[in-house]
Amino acid sequence: MNDLPQLIRTERLALIEFLETLGPADWATPSLCGEWTVQEVAAHIAWAPVMGPLEIMVPLAKSGFRINKASAGIAKQYARRGPAEILTQLRANAESGAKPTGVPLVAGLVDAVIHAIDMRHPLNSRRRVPDAAFEQVADFSVGTKWPMTVSVGGSARKRLTGVRLVADGYNWSYGQGPEVHAQGDAVLRILNGRKTSRDELTGAGADQLAARL
Repeated sequence: MNDLPQLIRTERLALIEFLETLGPADWATPSLCGEWTVQEVAAHIAWAPVMGPLEIMVPLAKSGFRINKASAGIAKQYARRGPAEILTQLRANAESGAKPTGVPLVAGLVDAVIHAIDMRHPLNSRRRVPDAAFEQVADFSVGTKWPMTVSVGGSARKRLTGVRLVADGYNWSYGQGPEVHAQGDAVLRILNGRKTSRDELTGAGADQLAARL
């Protein structure tokens, strides 16, 4: 059995190594995560694991319990601390194994992997997600239920109704119906409501799935 805490630490350290190479323009680049910049996404994953319940509930209540709006406000607030403080907090999280309140441990791995894609993709800096991490993130993503699906544009299972999504280069697939093949990076974006283009998909079910993305 794979050591989940070690997988999380490995992915967090890989992300830190990438972020350490960025310049000011890179930090200000729009990410795949809504209207957030790379710096705001990095701030989100830096402080979300160490925020107390009150720090979460107050912005959530002020937003009318709209999760995405509250999360965006918190991310923008912490992003103002700047890249150096963000990186310091990310390193602390990697060492302590901190995770957000009220979620399973695997959610820490999902955050590290998916938000890394959110930041890497627009900066044309792809990285292959290791097999063990990919499979756990993909399984968790496809099994996510409401209200956690609010932040990823709805249920991945519904998105894949009537097709079979196959991750090329991995021993992972999900669904029944005409096959849709995609690289691992694209599969994780599909499962988590991120932008994916038609030319990233192949197979008999590609048009069917692309119409839902």
